[in-house]
Amino acid sequence: MADFDLAVIGGGINGTGIARDAAGRGLRVVLIEQNDLASATSSASSKLIHGGLRYLEHREFGLVRAALLEREVLLRAAPHLIRPLRFVLPVNEARRSALVLRIGLLIYDWIGRRRILPGTRELDLVTDAAGAPLRRTFHHAFEYSDCFADDARLVVLNAVDAAERGAAIRTRTRCVRGERGEDWQLVLNAHGKREVITARVLVNATGAWVESFAEAALRQQQKPRLRLDKGSHIVVRRLYDHDRAYILQAADGRVVFTIPFQDDFTLIGTTDQTFAGDPAAVVPAGAEIDYLCGVVNEYFRAALSAADVVWAYAGVRALYDDGSKRSQDIGREYVLLLDERSGEAPLLTVYGGKITTYRRLAEDALGRLAHFFPRSRAWTARSALPGGDFIYDGLDLLIARTQRHWPFLAAGHVRRLVHAYGTRVDEVLKGASAPADLGVRFGADLTAAEVRYLMAREWAQTADDVLWRRTKLGLRFTDAQRATLDRFMADRAAAQARV
Repeated sequence: MADFDLAVIGGGINGTGIARDAAGRGLRVVLIEQNDLASATSSASSKLIHGGLRYLEHREFGLVRAALLEREVLLRAAPHLIRPLRFVLPVNEARRSALVLRIGLLIYDWIGRRRILPGTRELDLVTDAAGAPLRRTFHHAFEYSDCFADDARLVVLNAVDAAERGAAIRTRTRCVRGERGEDWQLVLNAHGKREVITARVLVNATGAWVESFAEAALRQQQKPRLRLDKGSHIVVRRLYDHDRAYILQAADGRVVFTIPFQDDFTLIGTTDQTFAGDPAAVVPAGAEIDYLCGVVNEYFRAALSAADVVWAYAGVRALYDDGSKRSQDIGREYVLLLDERSGEAPLLTVYGGKITTYRRLAEDALGRLAHFFPRSRAWTARSALPGGDFIYDGLDLLIARTQRHWPFLAAGHVRRLVHAYGTRVDEVLKGASAPADLGVRFGADLTAAEVRYLMAREWAQTADDVLWRRTKLGLRFTDAQRATLDRFMADRAAAQARV
């Protein structure tokens, strides 16, 4: 008998979502990721749970509707990581008329079947606070709802849930070879050590590496279907005082978001360019940063330049090539290709996908494999992610309860912890009755207690794992503080290895 029913290669949002769904159906699952969880595209998104308003122009009504239906499913599943966000869309008649925008937003609201999120309304930018940071030439806007998410933590919590349901999560482990027979025989390499495991079914969810992995590790020659699309983002100091986002129409027909980020910052993105090269080496180009600043400067009174950028990041979207000439015209719907051969173990390959639809993708992936696992049933639509087992609008109550239990913590510290861990904040803080009980403070409000939790429960091994994927405290850390954290984690890992 094979060691596992299902082996998933790729620790991004699609891979961890599939692993979680499969483990919850009682399957024996292993997930293999060559780096840290969410170390590529899944931590480099616009961090939005949205339908994609602009996709309506491309008549992708099915994609938009499916994504809109997922918004409230995910909001209920992870109300600590995902929050409702209102978007202000200034009317720019030179780009799209007010009538076109109104019709598009009516469709957006109608097909979304909202139960929680409020609908569209019109704004007078002369009197509404949303108009204060904008140029005086903008007088009218629409406001609508979508959601904002901590993308990397969403990946990690899917892996945590998968592990708690029995899945083996193998980070920093490379699958170097896959031999196909009645079962898959997978050769793994972790820290120079070779290991062989077997699985009945293999899922290739490696994102931007989906075809290079198939060729190098599985030795498959197939027609190229992958189209890589680069998206870059920048973070600047907070541009305005209110808590709404803006969606700005650019001259090239695209849109750019400005989103309140980590209290003191504004996240701006994204670009859309065809990419060729190593996905692991993708970085924002100067021209992309200038583009984003230029779109913002067309709408906002305060001028931005590259000198104002405090952080920039880029990711590569792995799209299924539908023949479109421009990157922004390629369909964003995912494609699942099942390769079945008589007498040989099956291979499921995942192309595309959005963070918004990852849960549905995982459910569809298990649906494609249902004849191999006939007793499994879909279950994730009504199941909370770790820490999300409270009512969708109960975050403030959970923050207040946490503050009462640990009154020595600053209000901002409590809020950050609850947003990150939800009800599992109790596990992070358990046993602490005074600040000293949390151990050394590395920088900002990051303490040894939280780092120990992340190492023990969430596979964190380096400072970057903690500062950029489990939290975004890298925005507030100095190089010296980061080095101290790295040493602490390395020393702790070495001590545990000796036990």
